[in-house]
Amino acid sequence: MVVMGRIVAPYGVYGWLKVLPDTEVLDGLFDYDGWWIGKQDNWREVVVEQAKIHNDVLVVKLAGVDDRDQAFACKGLQVAVPRDALPVPDDNEYYWSDLIGLAVKNQQDIDFGYVTDVFETGANDVLVVKTGKENGNIERLIPFIDQVVIAVDVVAKTMLVDWDADF
Repeated sequence: MVVMGRIVAPYGVYGWLKVLPDTEVLDGLFDYDGWWIGKQDNWREVVVEQAKIHNDVLVVKLAGVDDRDQAFACKGLQVAVPRDALPVPDDNEYYWSDLIGLAVKNQQDIDFGYVTDVFETGANDVLVVKTGKENGNIERLIPFIDQVVIAVDVVAKTMLVDWDADF
């Protein structure tokens, strides 16, 4: 499964949900017939009965979610699609979910930790890189741009960056 967004809140009283997509375009999730909701390894397929754009989120009506209480129970779940439903990314393009968990080091071989999240700022995407507890739980925000990200190896789960350890 590739996470493509998350359910952030109920919408109205008839079981509609607000979905915050992690897609390049706001309505990118509409391109996929099969949606799955859940977390980690606990996924279930759902049928999208209706969907529309509302401001900067999607509002969707899922089959079987018919009132506000059922919708509220879905809050916090992730929306995903099977990996084989996605197009193969071009060279030097990555799905955010493929970046999560990569070990990050800089050119001086200093271990920065692991990518725990990716978010968009408008200007560029930003990697959230955290060290483990044994290293003091340092969090770095590193821009995901060509001048900073030198190499990404999804298979080896590593990333090399040109970033000062003091930032």
